[in-house]
Amino acid sequence: MIDPRRLRVLRAVADHRTVTAAAAALYLTPSAVSQQLSALEQETGHTLLIRNGRGVRPTAAGEILLGHTHAVLAQLERAEAELAAYAGGVAGEVTAAAFATGIAEVVAPALGLLAADHPGIRVRVRDAEGDESLPLVLDGEADLAVAVEYRGAPGADDPRLARVPLYAEPFDAVLRADHPLGTAGPVALAELAESEWIGPYPGNPCHDMIVFACELAGFQPRLVHSSDDFRAVVALAGAGAGVALVPRSALRGMELTHAVVRPVSGTAPTRRVFAAVRRGAERHPLISPVLDSLSRAAGQLPAG
Repeated sequence: MIDPRRLRVLRAVADHRTVTAAAAALYLTPSAVSQQLSALEQETGHTLLIRNGRGVRPTAAGEILLGHTHAVLAQLERAEAELAAYAGGVAGEVTAAAFATGIAEVVAPALGLLAADHPGIRVRVRDAEGDESLPLVLDGEADLAVAVEYRGAPGADDPRLARVPLYAEPFDAVLRADHPLGTAGPVALAELAESEWIGPYPGNPCHDMIVFACELAGFQPRLVHSSDDFRAVVALAGAGAGVALVPRSALRGMELTHAVVRPVSGTAPTRRVFAAVRRGAERHPLISPVLDSLSRAAGQLPAG
Protein backbone atom coordinates (compact mmCIF):
# COMPACT_ATOMS: atom_id res chain seq x y z
CA MET A 1 0.00 0.00 0.00
CA ILE A 2 1.39 3.39 -1.00
CA ASP A 3 1.52 5.95 1.82
CA PRO A 4 -0.04 9.22 0.53
CA ARG A 5 2.28 11.22 2.79
CA ARG A 6 5.16 9.95 0.68
CA LEU A 7 3.34 11.06 -2.46
CA ARG A 8 3.43 14.64 -1.12
CA VAL A 9 7.19 14.27 -0.73
CA LEU A 10 7.55 12.94 -4.28
CA ARG A 11 5.58 15.85 -5.71
CA ALA A 12 7.59 18.40 -3.73
CA VAL A 13 10.85 16.96 -5.06
CA ALA A 14 9.48 16.92 -8.61
CA ASP A 15 8.35 20.56 -8.22
CA HIS A 16 11.57 21.86 -6.68
CA ARG A 17 13.98 19.57 -8.56
CA THR A 18 16.27 19.07 -5.56
CA VAL A 19 15.91 17.15 -2.31
CA THR A 20 17.27 20.11 -0.34
CA ALA A 21 14.72 22.59 -1.73
CA ALA A 22 11.86 20.12 -1.26
CA ALA A 23 12.96 19.50 2.33
CA ALA A 24 12.91 23.24 3.04
CA ALA A 25 9.41 23.56 1.56
CA LEU A 26 8.15 20.61 3.61
CA TYR A 27 9.94 21.67 6.82
CA LEU A 28 11.82 18.38 6.86
CA THR A 29 15.50 17.52 6.82
CA PRO A 30 17.01 16.38 3.51
CA SER A 31 17.74 13.00 5.08
CA ALA A 32 14.08 12.61 6.08
CA VAL A 33 13.01 13.39 2.51
CA SER A 34 15.51 10.88 1.14
CA GLN A 35 14.22 8.24 3.57
CA GLN A 36 10.62 8.89 2.47
CA LEU A 37 11.59 8.58 -1.18
CA SER A 38 13.52 5.36 -0.56
CA ALA A 39 10.52 3.90 1.27
CA LEU A 40 8.24 4.94 -1.62
CA GLU A 41 10.53 3.25 -4.13
CA GLN A 42 10.43 0.11 -2.01
CA GLU A 43 6.62 0.28 -1.87
CA THR A 44 6.31 0.64 -5.64
CA GLY A 45 9.24 -1.52 -6.67
CA HIS A 46 10.51 1.17 -9.06
CA THR A 47 13.22 3.82 -9.21
CA LEU A 48 11.26 7.07 -9.23
CA LEU A 49 13.95 9.76 -9.48
CA ILE A 50 17.33 10.02 -11.19
CA ARG A 51 20.05 12.65 -11.02
CA ASN A 52 19.89 15.46 -13.56
CA GLY A 53 22.88 17.77 -13.27
CA ARG A 54 22.78 19.17 -9.74
CA GLY A 55 19.19 18.15 -9.23
CA VAL A 56 16.88 15.25 -9.89
CA ARG A 57 14.07 14.46 -12.31
CA PRO A 58 11.37 11.77 -12.38
CA THR A 59 11.98 8.55 -14.24
CA ALA A 60 9.29 7.18 -16.55
CA ALA A 61 7.87 5.26 -13.58
CA GLY A 62 8.09 8.42 -11.50
CA GLU A 63 6.09 10.36 -14.10
CA ILE A 64 3.39 7.67 -14.05
CA LEU A 65 3.18 7.83 -10.28
CA LEU A 66 3.17 11.64 -10.33
CA GLY A 67 0.09 11.59 -12.56
CA HIS A 68 -1.70 9.47 -9.98
CA THR A 69 -0.25 11.61 -7.18
CA HIS A 70 -1.95 14.74 -8.53
CA ALA A 71 -5.28 12.89 -8.67
CA VAL A 72 -4.89 11.37 -5.18
CA LEU A 73 -3.91 14.66 -3.53
CA ALA A 74 -6.72 16.51 -5.30
CA GLN A 75 -9.18 13.89 -4.05
CA LEU A 76 -7.85 14.30 -0.52
CA GLU A 77 -8.41 18.06 -0.81
CA ARG A 78 -12.00 17.36 -1.88
CA ALA A 79 -12.46 15.01 1.06
CA GLU A 80 -11.25 17.69 3.46
CA ALA A 81 -13.60 20.18 1.82
CA GLU A 82 -16.63 17.90 2.18
CA LEU A 83 -15.79 17.06 5.79
CA ALA A 84 -15.39 20.73 6.58
CA ALA A 85 -18.75 21.46 4.94
CA TYR A 86 -20.37 18.63 6.91
CA ALA A 87 -18.95 20.06 10.13
CA GLY A 88 -21.20 23.09 9.69
CA GLY A 89 -20.28 26.60 10.83
CA VAL A 90 -18.09 28.38 8.31
CA ALA A 91 -15.38 29.91 10.46
CA GLY A 92 -11.62 29.84 10.12
CA GLU A 93 -8.58 31.38 8.46
CA VAL A 94 -7.43 31.37 4.85
CA THR A 95 -3.93 32.47 3.86
CA ALA A 96 -3.81 34.35 0.55
CA ALA A 97 -0.54 35.16 -1.24
CA ALA A 98 -0.76 38.00 -3.78
CA PHE A 99 1.41 40.60 -5.49
CA ALA A 100 1.12 44.22 -4.35
CA THR A 101 -1.11 45.56 -7.13
CA GLY A 102 -3.32 42.49 -6.92
CA ILE A 103 -3.76 43.15 -3.19
CA ALA A 104 -4.86 46.72 -3.92
CA GLU A 105 -7.05 45.86 -6.90
CA VAL A 106 -8.96 42.77 -5.77
CA VAL A 107 -7.79 41.30 -2.47
CA ALA A 108 -8.51 44.32 -0.28
CA PRO A 109 -11.95 44.96 -1.86
CA ALA A 110 -12.73 41.25 -1.55
CA LEU A 111 -12.07 41.39 2.19
CA GLY A 112 -14.82 43.97 2.56
CA LEU A 113 -17.27 41.83 0.57
CA LEU A 114 -16.29 38.74 2.53
CA ALA A 115 -16.72 40.45 5.91
CA ALA A 116 -20.30 41.35 5.03
CA ASP A 117 -21.32 37.87 3.86
CA HIS A 118 -19.03 35.54 5.82
CA PRO A 119 -17.86 37.26 9.01
CA GLY A 120 -16.47 34.00 10.37
CA ILE A 121 -13.83 33.74 7.64
CA ARG A 122 -10.55 35.56 8.26
CA VAL A 123 -8.06 36.10 5.46
CA ARG A 124 -4.38 36.50 6.24
CA VAL A 125 -2.70 38.29 3.33
CA ARG A 126 0.90 37.60 2.35
CA ASP A 127 2.67 39.86 -0.14
CA ALA A 128 4.37 37.72 -2.80
CA GLU A 129 5.44 38.49 -6.35
CA GLY A 130 3.39 36.94 -9.12
CA ASP A 131 5.83 34.05 -9.61
CA GLU A 132 6.22 33.35 -5.87
CA SER A 133 2.63 32.79 -4.83
CA LEU A 134 1.93 29.59 -6.78
CA PRO A 135 4.83 27.64 -5.20
CA LEU A 136 3.57 28.82 -1.78
CA VAL A 137 0.19 27.24 -2.55
CA LEU A 138 1.70 24.03 -3.87
CA ASP A 139 3.95 23.77 -0.82
CA GLY A 140 1.01 24.29 1.55
CA GLU A 141 2.29 27.62 2.90
CA ALA A 142 -0.71 29.46 1.45
CA ASP A 143 -4.24 28.33 0.70
CA LEU A 144 -4.81 30.66 -2.23
CA ALA A 145 -2.73 32.69 -4.66
CA VAL A 146 -3.51 35.75 -6.74
CA ALA A 147 -0.96 35.41 -9.52
CA VAL A 148 -0.20 36.48 -13.08
CA GLU A 149 0.49 34.55 -16.24
CA TYR A 150 4.18 34.33 -17.04
CA ARG A 151 6.50 32.16 -19.09
CA GLY A 152 6.91 28.89 -17.24
CA ALA A 153 3.81 29.36 -15.07
CA PRO A 154 1.62 26.28 -14.48
CA GLY A 155 -1.04 26.24 -17.20
CA ALA A 156 -4.79 26.26 -16.79
CA ASP A 157 -4.77 22.47 -17.27
CA ASP A 158 -2.17 21.83 -14.55
CA PRO A 159 -3.47 18.87 -12.49
CA ARG A 160 -2.12 20.37 -9.26
CA LEU A 161 -4.07 23.63 -9.35
CA ALA A 162 -7.58 24.95 -9.92
CA ARG A 163 -7.71 28.48 -11.35
CA VAL A 164 -10.28 31.28 -11.48
CA PRO A 165 -9.64 34.12 -14.00
CA LEU A 166 -9.93 37.55 -12.35
CA TYR A 167 -8.96 40.34 -14.75
CA ALA A 168 -6.67 41.33 -17.61
CA GLU A 169 -5.04 44.69 -18.13
CA PRO A 170 -2.76 46.19 -20.78
CA PHE A 171 0.66 47.69 -20.19
CA ASP A 172 0.99 51.39 -21.06
CA ALA A 173 4.10 53.24 -22.16
CA VAL A 174 5.48 55.77 -19.66
CA LEU A 175 7.67 58.55 -21.05
CA ARG A 176 9.18 61.81 -19.84
CA ALA A 177 6.64 64.61 -20.33
CA ASP A 178 8.74 66.32 -23.02
CA HIS A 179 9.56 63.09 -24.89
CA PRO A 180 9.04 63.48 -28.67
CA LEU A 181 6.38 60.76 -28.57
CA GLY A 182 4.72 62.17 -25.45
CA THR A 183 1.91 63.88 -27.35
CA ALA A 184 1.65 61.54 -30.31
CA GLY A 185 -1.21 59.33 -29.12
CA PRO A 186 -0.66 55.55 -29.08
CA VAL A 187 2.99 54.53 -29.19
CA ALA A 188 4.38 51.67 -31.27
CA LEU A 189 6.96 49.73 -29.29
CA ALA A 190 9.27 49.66 -32.29
CA GLU A 191 9.53 53.46 -32.00
CA LEU A 192 11.21 52.95 -28.61
CA ALA A 193 13.76 50.41 -29.81
CA GLU A 194 16.72 52.79 -29.46
CA SER A 195 15.71 54.05 -26.02
CA GLU A 196 17.13 53.08 -22.67
CA TRP A 197 14.58 51.17 -20.62
CA ILE A 198 13.46 50.94 -17.00
CA GLY A 199 11.77 47.80 -15.73
CA PRO A 200 11.44 45.10 -13.09
CA TYR A 201 14.26 42.72 -12.24
CA PRO A 202 14.60 39.39 -14.08
CA GLY A 203 12.41 36.84 -12.32
CA ASN A 204 9.55 39.28 -11.94
CA PRO A 205 6.77 38.11 -14.32
CA CYS A 206 6.37 41.66 -15.64
CA HIS A 207 10.02 41.63 -16.71
CA ASP A 208 9.34 38.60 -18.91
CA MET A 209 6.19 40.19 -20.39
CA ILE A 210 8.00 43.42 -21.25
CA VAL A 211 10.98 41.66 -22.83
CA PHE A 212 8.70 39.32 -24.79
CA ALA A 213 6.58 42.24 -26.07
CA CYS A 214 9.68 44.07 -27.26
CA GLU A 215 11.01 40.91 -28.91
CA LEU A 216 7.73 40.59 -30.81
CA ALA A 217 8.21 44.21 -31.93
CA GLY A 218 11.62 43.25 -33.32
CA PHE A 219 14.14 44.38 -30.71
CA GLN A 220 15.73 43.55 -27.38
CA PRO A 221 15.14 46.33 -24.82
CA ARG A 222 18.25 47.85 -23.22
CA LEU A 223 17.17 47.60 -19.58
CA VAL A 224 19.49 50.07 -17.87
CA HIS A 225 17.56 50.73 -14.64
CA SER A 226 15.77 48.07 -12.56
CA SER A 227 13.12 48.26 -9.84
CA ASP A 228 10.18 46.06 -8.86
CA ASP A 229 8.41 49.16 -7.48
CA PHE A 230 6.41 50.78 -10.29
CA ARG A 231 6.39 54.12 -8.46
CA ALA A 232 10.17 54.13 -8.77
CA VAL A 233 9.93 53.09 -12.43
CA VAL A 234 7.55 55.98 -13.19
CA ALA A 235 9.74 58.46 -11.27
CA LEU A 236 12.79 57.40 -13.27
CA ALA A 237 10.85 57.70 -16.54
CA GLY A 238 9.70 61.18 -15.49
CA ALA A 239 13.31 62.12 -14.82
CA GLY A 240 14.25 61.12 -18.35
CA ALA A 241 16.27 58.06 -17.34
CA GLY A 242 14.49 55.92 -19.91
CA VAL A 243 11.12 54.62 -21.07
CA ALA A 244 8.98 51.96 -19.43
CA LEU A 245 5.97 49.71 -19.79
CA VAL A 246 3.74 49.61 -16.69
CA PRO A 247 0.51 47.68 -16.03
CA ARG A 248 -2.42 50.09 -16.19
CA SER A 249 -3.72 49.38 -12.68
CA ALA A 250 -0.29 50.17 -11.20
CA LEU A 251 -0.59 53.68 -12.68
CA ARG A 252 -3.99 54.37 -11.15
CA GLY A 253 -3.73 57.27 -8.70
CA MET A 254 0.03 57.63 -9.22
CA GLU A 255 1.78 61.02 -9.33
CA LEU A 256 2.68 61.76 -12.97
CA THR A 257 4.03 65.33 -12.69
CA HIS A 258 7.00 64.79 -14.99
CA ALA A 259 5.80 61.76 -16.93
CA VAL A 260 3.11 60.99 -19.49
CA VAL A 261 1.27 57.74 -20.12
CA ARG A 262 0.50 56.56 -23.63
CA PRO A 263 -1.34 53.42 -24.77
CA VAL A 264 0.59 50.96 -26.89
CA SER A 265 -0.59 50.67 -30.46
CA GLY A 266 -1.44 47.31 -31.98
CA THR A 267 -1.61 44.35 -29.64
CA ALA A 268 -0.44 45.69 -26.29
CA PRO A 269 1.26 43.36 -23.80
CA THR A 270 -1.34 42.25 -21.28
CA ARG A 271 -1.10 41.12 -17.67
CA ARG A 272 -3.60 38.33 -16.96
CA VAL A 273 -4.43 37.85 -13.30
CA PHE A 274 -6.02 34.77 -11.77
CA ALA A 275 -6.65 33.12 -8.42
CA ALA A 276 -5.38 29.59 -7.82
CA VAL A 277 -5.82 26.95 -5.14
CA ARG A 278 -4.72 23.34 -4.83
CA ARG A 279 -7.00 21.26 -7.05
CA GLY A 280 -9.90 19.95 -5.02
CA ALA A 281 -9.68 22.78 -2.47
CA GLU A 282 -11.87 25.11 -4.55
CA ARG A 283 -14.91 23.49 -2.89
CA HIS A 284 -13.66 23.98 0.66
CA PRO A 285 -16.26 25.99 2.63
CA LEU A 286 -13.59 28.47 3.74
CA ILE A 287 -11.89 28.86 0.37
CA SER A 288 -14.91 28.90 -1.95
CA PRO A 289 -16.36 32.15 -0.47
CA VAL A 290 -12.96 33.83 -0.77
CA LEU A 291 -12.74 32.88 -4.45
CA ASP A 292 -16.27 34.17 -4.96
CA SER A 293 -15.42 37.47 -3.26
CA LEU A 294 -12.30 37.87 -5.40
CA SER A 295 -14.35 37.30 -8.56
CA ARG A 296 -16.92 39.86 -7.44
CA ALA A 297 -14.21 42.40 -6.61
CA ALA A 298 -12.62 41.85 -10.03
CA GLY A 299 -15.99 42.40 -11.66
CA GLN A 300 -16.19 45.84 -10.05
CA LEU A 301 -12.86 47.05 -11.49
CA PRO A 302 -13.00 50.03 -13.88
CA ALA A 303 -13.17 48.98 -17.53
CA GLY A 304 -9.91 49.37 -19.39
